[in-house]
Amino acid sequence: MSNVAEGGTAPLTVAADLTLTVGGTEAPLRSTGERLFLEFPSLVSAVRALRGLPPSERRRLHTVLTAADLAVEIRARDRTLVALGAGTRSGPLARWIGADPAEIRPCGAVAAARAGVAATIDRFR
Repeated sequence: MSNVAEGGTAPLTVAADLTLTVGGTEAPLRSTGERLFLEFPSLVSAVRALRGLPPSERRRLHTVLTAADLAVEIRARDRTLVALGAGTRSGPLARWIGADPAEIRPCGAVAAARAGVAATIDRFR
């Protein structure tokens, strides 16, 4: 194991499932050890929570997660929208919309929106 003070990582595992309140919305947080999944009930609530995280805090969170060899996926309707931390890679889309260092998953956002529309339609059937 490398020394964090020397710029190395301190690999951690997380063995807990929690419920967080982010932006007034409850979001379950579950873990697979090195990966954390923060699940929002809708695409709108996930976007609100992400917008409420200032860029400096997003960079700080990414740095801490990377140093701990952890990653977090922000999800809605079982689809990953954004990932931060170890093993994630920011791309041109994240830089363009000002979400760097987050890894944006546009297909996840489209699929979550589609699932939300389908759920709404099903309620009216």
